Amino acid sequence: MEENKTVVSNENFDWNAFENDLGVYNQSKDEIAEEYNKTLSNVAVGEVVEGTVIGITKREVVVNIGYKSEGIIPVAEFRYNPDLQIGDKVEVYVESAEDKNGQLALSHKKARQLKSWDRVNEALENDEIIKGYIKCRTKGGMIVDVFGIEAFLPGSQIDVKPIRDYDIYVDKTMEFKVVKINQEFRNVVVSHKALIEAELEAQKQIIMSKLEKGQILEGTVKNITSYGVFVDLGGVDGLIHITDLSWGRVSHPEEIVALDQKIQVVILDFDDAKKRIALGLKQLTAHPWEALDASLKVGDIVKGKVVVMADYGAFVEIAAGVEGLIHVSEMSWSQHLRSAQEFMKVGDEVEAVVLTLDREERKMSLGIKQLTPDPWADIETKYPVGTRCNAKVRNFTNFGVFVEIEEGIDGLIHISDLSWTKKVKHPGEFTQIGAPIEVVVLEIDKDNRRLSLGHKQLEENPWNGFESQFTVDSVHEGTITELTEKGAVVSLGENIEGFCPARHLTKEDGSTPKAGDKLEFKVIEFSKGTKRITLSHVRVYEEVKRAEVAAEKAEKKAAAEATKSSVKKINASVEKTTLGDIAGLAALKEAMEAASKEE
Repeated sequence: MEENKTVVSNENFDWNAFENDLGVYNQSKDEIAEEYNKTLSNVAVGEVVEGTVIGITKREVVVNIGYKSEGIIPVAEFRYNPDLQIGDKVEVYVESAEDKNGQLALSHKKARQLKSWDRVNEALENDEIIKGYIKCRTKGGMIVDVFGIEAFLPGSQIDVKPIRDYDIYVDKTMEFKVVKINQEFRNVVVSHKALIEAELEAQKQIIMSKLEKGQILEGTVKNITSYGVFVDLGGVDGLIHITDLSWGRVSHPEEIVALDQKIQVVILDFDDAKKRIALGLKQLTAHPWEALDASLKVGDIVKGKVVVMADYGAFVEIAAGVEGLIHVSEMSWSQHLRSAQEFMKVGDEVEAVVLTLDREERKMSLGIKQLTPDPWADIETKYPVGTRCNAKVRNFTNFGVFVEIEEGIDGLIHISDLSWTKKVKHPGEFTQIGAPIEVVVLEIDKDNRRLSLGHKQLEENPWNGFESQFTVDSVHEGTITELTEKGAVVSLGENIEGFCPARHLTKEDGSTPKAGDKLEFKVIEFSKGTKRITLSHVRVYEEVKRAEVAAEKAEKKAAAEATKSSVKKINASVEKTTLGDIAGLAALKEAMEAASKEE
């Protein structure tokens, strides 16, 4: 029997009857709820299920998983996938069937994280291209969100060309390949460069096969280093070495080109195996030496700019790419060894005379001293022999002092011409470098550009007077100034010294004198030629002893002579005396003879 069913429209639905189960429907409310629940998916908290995106707002993504209510997920969890659209299938993690607001609580981030490690490993094994969201910069690269895992993207793996601004990649979603996984530390390294390298490699092969030496191509400056410029030729890179940028000197390639600049280059050489291409920029213009003024010749005066300095000289650019060397010896008429930096520096504008010019070898030597007269040209008239002048001490040697009278005119004072009287062992005892000194010209050697000078000749030779003052056997008081094994140096007065050998130095009491002692010395030798006075202290007291002995002997001799004279007188008068007198005289005679014998 067919049952009569009551059909009620929504507008006229009797909610009161339904709530009170007054028979509006043939089934009870509990039966209807049970049948409705059967149409919903069984959701277990803590499991990962697939859902469908049914709504997207600025803040949230609405996902239907077949439950009685939809789940809401923050849109930030989908930053890695900016192409998310309504209808897309996504995996979600069920946090709870109902939160405090009665809402289904889902998480896409947790769902990704639960399966992320397996997915990353699968991507590496299958060489799969995956998407990732670049979260931020870090040292040496970027941090990328891949399946909820923070992976590292090295700076060198972002692109095939060098990256100048890493910040432009932050908050971007890009495709990557997993290139390395550390299972122990769960570190993941990804690369975007790896995706385009295979395509570029094929492109390089095509470009390399069409290259020819001498071919002119247009390229873009890709990178600038201290040694050269890398140029992108449309998929393959070439290097312009710094020496091939310009015919002139280049301190740094940035002086010639700029990043991203488009330039014409010529292929100088290439290596198919190593994929190296050598490019040139300066070769597109003629060599500056070819454009050098044909009338330029030796002796001409040129102007230029110092571009390089070295100790031995300066390189001066007189035209772009045309340089000449001014050797340090051509910077001054002076003969002293000096550094080129004393005369000029990089950037100086200078005038110079062309000394040599070789167009085939493209070499030129210049000089600046030639712009002033050679001081030796009229040396005989400017500084004739006998001229007195002031000089400056430049250097010492063991045998003398080198001095400079003026720029370019040097002379030597031999050590023997420093002083008439002082024994100078080294010039440093007499003067010092940089000190002024008065000299007199003794000799001119124009060929060797050297003057023989003297200092002592400024005064009369005092030895002319010493010759009469310090005669041999004359005795003088002196002070010992220095003691050596051979003897003592003795000061005999101002600017006069003598030497007393060791054997002539002993005092009368047998002791040896000390430095500073004042003693009397006898001159035993005087040489004006060698300026040497030899002295003796021993001779002084030995002569005194000899004089005393001689005086004593003379006195005794005089006494003896007087006695003999008396005896003779007595003998002459014997005949006139009496016997008694004879006896007395005989006794006196014996006494006198005895006295004579004692003498």
